[in-house]
Amino acid sequence: MKKIVTFLAMLSVMVCAMAQTDTITGRVHQLEEVTITETQRQHTITSTAPLHLLDRQDMLTMGVTDIADALHRMPGITLRDYGGAGGMKTVSVRGFGAKHTGVSYDGVMLSDCQSGEIDLSRYSLDNVASLSLVIGDNDDIFLSARQVSTPAALSIQTIALPTEDTKPHLTTQLKFGSFGYVSPFVRYEQNLSDRFAFNAIAEYTYAENDYPFELRNVTLVTKERRTNSRMNSGHGELNFMWRINPVSRLGGKVYYYDNDRQLPGLVHYYTNLSGETLHDQNFFAQMMFQTHWGEKLSLKWNAKYNWTASVYKDAMYAGGVNDASYWQREAYTSAALLYTPDAHWAFDYSVDYAFNNLNGSSWRTVVGKPYRHTVLQAMTAKYRSHRLTVLGRLLYSLYLNGQRGVYQTERLDIQQNSASDMRRLSPSVSLSYQLLADHDLYLRASYKNIFRSPTFNESYYYHYGSTNLKPENTDQYNVGLTYALNIKGSFLLDMTLDGYYNHVKDMIVAIPYNMFVWTCVNVGKVYTYGVDATLKTAVYFSPRHVLSLSGNYSYQRVENRFNPASTNYKKQIAYMPKHTGSIALSFENPWVNLSVHGVGMSSRWPNNDHYEGTMIDGYMDVGLTAYRNFSFGDHHLEVRFDLKNVFNEQYEIVYHYPMPGRSYQITINYKL
Repeated sequence: MKKIVTFLAMLSVMVCAMAQTDTITGRVHQLEEVTITETQRQHTITSTAPLHLLDRQDMLTMGVTDIADALHRMPGITLRDYGGAGGMKTVSVRGFGAKHTGVSYDGVMLSDCQSGEIDLSRYSLDNVASLSLVIGDNDDIFLSARQVSTPAALSIQTIALPTEDTKPHLTTQLKFGSFGYVSPFVRYEQNLSDRFAFNAIAEYTYAENDYPFELRNVTLVTKERRTNSRMNSGHGELNFMWRINPVSRLGGKVYYYDNDRQLPGLVHYYTNLSGETLHDQNFFAQMMFQTHWGEKLSLKWNAKYNWTASVYKDAMYAGGVNDASYWQREAYTSAALLYTPDAHWAFDYSVDYAFNNLNGSSWRTVVGKPYRHTVLQAMTAKYRSHRLTVLGRLLYSLYLNGQRGVYQTERLDIQQNSASDMRRLSPSVSLSYQLLADHDLYLRASYKNIFRSPTFNESYYYHYGSTNLKPENTDQYNVGLTYALNIKGSFLLDMTLDGYYNHVKDMIVAIPYNMFVWTCVNVGKVYTYGVDATLKTAVYFSPRHVLSLSGNYSYQRVENRFNPASTNYKKQIAYMPKHTGSIALSFENPWVNLSVHGVGMSSRWPNNDHYEGTMIDGYMDVGLTAYRNFSFGDHHLEVRFDLKNVFNEQYEIVYHYPMPGRSYQITINYKL
């Protein structure tokens, strides 16, 4: 309560400010891509909260090969990767866990009410224009309430629709590489008029993922090969943008994803056999309308329907085939109203509503048919002068939970009460101040309070979920320095340094009821201390000869602080490395562009008790990239070669799930 009162007092004197003119007027789609990129780069320096951006050019010159690789290039991120082209990939930021990280796709948030985690392996890098990670509050206040309802938000922005001509544009691409990997991609885009544009995208990926690895048992070393790891996935999108008039536009997206894959099991001594399969399907359709009246008032409206299905089977389950299927549905809408009375002040009010429900194939998957109504409201104020930017926000969250249905089996009828309703008022405040009037040297500081409601699995999963759970409550603090130097046509330098402290209370953890049955309870307190640093620099010997270096480093201490008498008190939380980092050195030239890059992390523990002999060793994965562009009038051809894990280092990110060793990938991209 004291924090809320203090926040309100601060809010009354320093509220709000102007978003960038392009955001307010809705004319951002009319700008050239280069202009947008440069604006976003500047925001990484002037932002009141840590903002990390990778645009398409960054990803090309740094040798990024997929979404997971791109995320490794951002500080503070811990990625869980189960290996291979189709392995599940979830992201956590600064020790918060994947369920605290929001992900938006072209401005609308993705959701998973069942597990709360977004599998980023579903999204192709080939259609991505930029990735941005905001830790805290985004300086662009013209956002939905859901976009500000998480401690950290990852934004995936796809390639913009054409706006300059009415000619058709075709992009075809073929990727192929080690372990049976092949992935064709095609995108067709066209302006049907000077007001209406659309594109259609299709992608297919197949991989055997039968990569070799070494299995060590004390002094005995055997050479094995990954089994039951095949993936067979595809996704398609249809997007349109209609500029109704000079101040109004309507856009939409239809998306479908299908992945029928085998799931590799834990690698045990003498065997890594698995009979598990998972068939994922996801369909969603979303629309966005934006308009403004005069220069002071703007409206943004979003709507989305999402359907997700997952069918799991284990053919090697003792006593017969074990299967579990889930179906999720969500209806979502959001409206945001932005008011900018003058050049210094801006105010935003956003309200979101979502309805989610979930059902499973049997009582052993989820009890009943849970549903949830969610109402989020955010009031934001921002002040901006020549050197100072201050942002304050209040977020009100309301979760109304219910349950339908009783599962009847031969042995028992299962019924339980629905989860409790939840409501919370969450304040946040952030500022940025230019320390030197003639230099891009900024001091930034931020505080954000937020909470996470239990997922449907945590509340309703049979013998695991508990409907009595409280939401996790988090506080995050950040203080940082940013600096930029740009000598046009000669030298570029961007640097950021941030120190942070996070506190999570009422943490949801699973504890054993007996040897076979676990249940979720609120018992945890987690404290996180850390430092994030980034560096981007480029030397321009000539317009066609550029040498660039980029890198990041993170130190994070993520400690269990719940019970001083516990054996895991003050120990690092499972899967949280203390040190992570990446580096990329690239040389762009008229002949063959080259990049040497590496990502790595220190050792981690796969459990909170740090059992002897279970530590996962640290690693450094080094790669090489070479690419060349050819142009023939309106025809453009790009050929790229990637050599991954050059030193064939065997490592694990998830315990007993070995990652691939040395491998190659060839990409041929043709644009018309």
